[in-house]
Amino acid sequence: MLLVTDPGVVGLGVAANVIQSLRVAGLHAEVFDQVQADPSDRNVVAGVAALDSMGADLVVALGGGSPIDVAKVVSIRRANPAPLSEFMGLHKIRHPGVPLIAVPTTAGTGSEATKVAVITDTVRNVKMMMLSAPLLPRAAVVDYELSLSMPPRLTAAVGVDTLTHGIEAFVSRRSNPLSDPLALQCIGLAARNLRAAWKNPLDLVAREGMMLAATLGGMAFSNSSVCLVHGMSRPIGAVFHLPHGLSNAVLLPTVTRYSVRSAPVRYATVARTIGCADASTPDEEAGGALISWLEALNRDLEIPRLSACRGVTAKLFEESVGRMATDALLSGSPANNPLVPTADEIVRLYREAM
Repeated sequence: MLLVTDPGVVGLGVAANVIQSLRVAGLHAEVFDQVQADPSDRNVVAGVAALDSMGADLVVALGGGSPIDVAKVVSIRRANPAPLSEFMGLHKIRHPGVPLIAVPTTAGTGSEATKVAVITDTVRNVKMMMLSAPLLPRAAVVDYELSLSMPPRLTAAVGVDTLTHGIEAFVSRRSNPLSDPLALQCIGLAARNLRAAWKNPLDLVAREGMMLAATLGGMAFSNSSVCLVHGMSRPIGAVFHLPHGLSNAVLLPTVTRYSVRSAPVRYATVARTIGCADASTPDEEAGGALISWLEALNRDLEIPRLSACRGVTAKLFEESVGRMATDALLSGSPANNPLVPTADEIVRLYREAM
């Protein structure tokens, strides 16, 4: 079997412990750790080479969303050898691949429970969102103790990413009776536990709550969809190479302020689930309270504005913002938003987030 991970997980010794356990059980296992925080098609090519070199018949992903996404695509390449760019979009991957087991070490992306992978096309400088059933892991091993080593900055970014998954799954035009309970559980758990996990990395109750929230969030949006935050987030990652969770966190308050008027009842339910409004609060007022709560959360967790993120310059932003808006719309996710924006409106939202 091939263990797909990243240098950070290897440095913590977690990968070595897993390999040792597998070898004790009589399994031959090798490590592939050439995965970066913003995974690219080059990572996938290298991973496929490692898989073929050892003739592996099982892939295990160990890490955050990046190793899991790379492992998903590596696992299907033997059965789907077409150019990777052809898999961008919905239901383009036809054949199941090598079995995949996902073991998340961060409480954020929920990728262990989704049929989605996001990989950067280094030729076109575009983040390719692939959504196909063969990408869904055969099994997920979710153990919150693996998240205890997450530093506060990562806890904050992937934690707000988790909250974003719950909120977008619930307000999406594709929300449904199956996704709604999962989304609301995700939102409630994240609201109760994120600040505590950030303040005290060894708060076991908070860590467990956030890990459960992350998996529930992944299950929720897999059965519903993500919306405008994710549509705008992917181009930010492609241009500025920001981690996905951070770009989502930066955008969430701005996009919520834009969208709330088109789904006041849904956003009011989110506010009441979070606890910043109650049953007696009028829906419009509850929506306003939600926006204020999200802005305060980002301040408390020291989530920066886009202009303060590493690698973001005013010059590159101005050169790229028009194309970013176009790419956001082409991703399809904004079409699921309660209020569907134009390209000009997306440009305005990017400027507000700066």
